[in-house]
Amino acid sequence: MKIPAIVFPTLVLLVGLGGCADSPSVGQPTYVDLTHPFDEHTIFWPTEEGFSLERAFHGITPGGYFYSANRFRTAEHGGTHLDAPIHFFKDRETVDEIPLERLIAPGVVVDVRAQCRQDPDYQVGIDDFGEWEERFGSRLEDVIVLLQTGFGDYWPDRARYLGTEETGPAALPKLHFPGLHPEAARWLVDHRRIRAIGLDTASIDYGQSKDFKTHVILAEHSIPIFENVARIDELPPRGFTILALPMKIKGGSGGPLRILARLDP
Repeated sequence: MKIPAIVFPTLVLLVGLGGCADSPSVGQPTYVDLTHPFDEHTIFWPTEEGFSLERAFHGITPGGYFYSANRFRTAEHGGTHLDAPIHFFKDRETVDEIPLERLIAPGVVVDVRAQCRQDPDYQVGIDDFGEWEERFGSRLEDVIVLLQTGFGDYWPDRARYLGTEETGPAALPKLHFPGLHPEAARWLVDHRRIRAIGLDTASIDYGQSKDFKTHVILAEHSIPIFENVARIDELPPRGFTILALPMKIKGGSGGPLRILARLDP
């Protein structure tokens, strides 16, 4: 069928607009994916089995079309994930109850790599936050705080990332990685107002913790925790927005997390 000539200008205009929308242009935000992929290399707590993906079907169906589907199995707490407040405090929010305002907010990076290179059991302290505020002339208010320990560089080497390759309960006393000191957590909830906090290690409490006080303090005050965050080294100290959206598991104590940073031009 012959298309009338009068239609051509409209067709050209639509194609042109589509090309502009898909092409990168000056002034567009940049996104950094802060999520480790879930696969056979994903690091979990030593007492968890880890992530598994089972192929259900992959190929051409009897109907002649291609189809692919899988099943996956995972613990709530492993890989890049969220700890909901209920994880460490009774009657606090489950994953599906966390307000989005806690998960989408301006972000800041507190860089403690130098301290953690000297001490793998380093606990981020009040002085570290004070130094950040003094340097940048800003208070830690209404922000998502990311702690950069440098341990993200070791992923997925379990021995370097966790301090041991062993699994099971016997591995727990051998865990060595940095975390947030309970006194600093208490200072944040008493004297500042943060939306959430995350870091590039397996736990917000350092590896040798026995009582997980930092978890408890943050959970009591309904502050979500992001663990095993990736690529923090690609972020500036401030000037970006965090979008941290977990799998919405009703009643969940945590779950896999897709966390992004948006850097505005």
